[in-house]
Amino acid sequence: MNNFFKSIILSSIIICTTNAQENKAQNPIIYADVPDASMVRVGDTYYMSSTTMHMSPGLPIMKSKDLVNWELINYAYDTLGHNDELDLENGKNMYGRGSWASCLRYHNGKFYVSTFSATSGKTHIFITKNLEKGPWEIIEFKPAYHDHSILFDDDGKIYMVWAAGKLNIAELKEDLSGIKEGTERVLIENASAPAGDNIMLGAEGSQLFKINGKYYLFNITWPRGGMRTVIIHRADNINGPWEGRVGLQDLGVAQGGLIDTPDGRWFSYLFRDNGGVGRIPYIVPVTWEDGWPVLGENGKVPQSLDLPANKSLIPGIVNSDDFNRKKKEKDLPLVWQWNHNPDNSLWSVKERKGYLRLKTGRIDTTFFQAKNTLTQRTIGPESTGSTLLDVSNMKEGDFAGLCLLQKEFGLVGIKLENGTKKIVMMSAPKGEPKEVQSVPLNQNNIYFKAECDFKDKTDKANFFYSLDGKSWTRIGDTINMPYTLPHFMGYRFGLFNYATKNVGGYVDFDYFHISEQISRMN
Repeated sequence: MNNFFKSIILSSIIICTTNAQENKAQNPIIYADVPDASMVRVGDTYYMSSTTMHMSPGLPIMKSKDLVNWELINYAYDTLGHNDELDLENGKNMYGRGSWASCLRYHNGKFYVSTFSATSGKTHIFITKNLEKGPWEIIEFKPAYHDHSILFDDDGKIYMVWAAGKLNIAELKEDLSGIKEGTERVLIENASAPAGDNIMLGAEGSQLFKINGKYYLFNITWPRGGMRTVIIHRADNINGPWEGRVGLQDLGVAQGGLIDTPDGRWFSYLFRDNGGVGRIPYIVPVTWEDGWPVLGENGKVPQSLDLPANKSLIPGIVNSDDFNRKKKEKDLPLVWQWNHNPDNSLWSVKERKGYLRLKTGRIDTTFFQAKNTLTQRTIGPESTGSTLLDVSNMKEGDFAGLCLLQKEFGLVGIKLENGTKKIVMMSAPKGEPKEVQSVPLNQNNIYFKAECDFKDKTDKANFFYSLDGKSWTRIGDTINMPYTLPHFMGYRFGLFNYATKNVGGYVDFDYFHISEQISRMN
């Protein structure tokens, strides 16, 4: 065979392989911060809850028809409650706290979404017949049961499993108002044991299932010097004995549970720590051997899946917004979340048609304590967020603009000082804010954009400004975007405005646009 025909055959193989890959789902299924997933399937529709910590509204609910392409449909709550931490008052905050890992269940025609919060000190259960429209019944009780999982058993009993390392179990009262007295006990003394003795993170993130009469408990643990690991326990009786094994140890993909498809296939939903973009979801195929779920392909997380191909995360998980609202439309689409509880008197999309207005109502001395920062997820492998800002109604000391929110944040904004406006770029390496560069501004409209590169965990971003929306100028330093535990969340685009000297000023954002590309401008 001559080289000409060899090259044709090779090209055909490459094209066929590429087309086959394009028609299949690829891991991660969502390249954005959607951690601590809990899933159920009702008919042909999958539902998923996740964690957004300090954000408000919180406990996002998503749905999908194929396990791959998801859209936000609601939040379980607008606010967890009100105290200084939740409301960003008196110098306090709930960064990295708020509500943590949730549990989503469907039983007798109702959805049950539960979570816990060290900030409120409570376990919260939200109940509805319709996840998209509500209404919601809310049950709260103390204490906050860490990483709990709820199981509605066939005999009518309702169990809750929680804790880390040593796992506890108890029955819930019929009305879910708390633990039945006298039912709490140790379920598994050392749930990390299948992964060895030298453990850095005790088994947590419990998710409890009953499948074909057997009980299965999923946990995540982390052997010292190793990677995050899936631990699976099973038992014929809820009271034990329980036997455990390592379920998956690859790429650090862990914490999640089991889900089946209408045609009888099984998958495990898990997530992976992926640097600055956050903790991103993976789907892993599951087969059954001797009553055990076997995760992955030869113990590995596959790149491609026998599921429909991934579509864009826009508009399902994030979306651009021109702030134009028709009658009966919500003031803010679900893709937006406030950084902590907002003051709803200090923002509007109605006072000026086609604009988001952020008003100042108090004096703040730090960016982290500023009220009403409006955020969306960044997405990988690359993403750009851009906006046009009218600053003509700022007051002395005001600071407004576009940010990338995490402990080591970066931002570009307009600061009004001594009666003059200047464009300012700030960064916070090691969490220490510093002004990197400033440029005088002699007009009232200014364009900003932030470009994020998460490819191969590059985790870097650049900020730009434009006076006309056509010619862009980079400002300040390239920032590093490490994932830090004090915030426990991937970087977020944010629109902000706060006062440092006088209240009553405001700025108008004409739009926020997000794309899956960056310009690679230097």
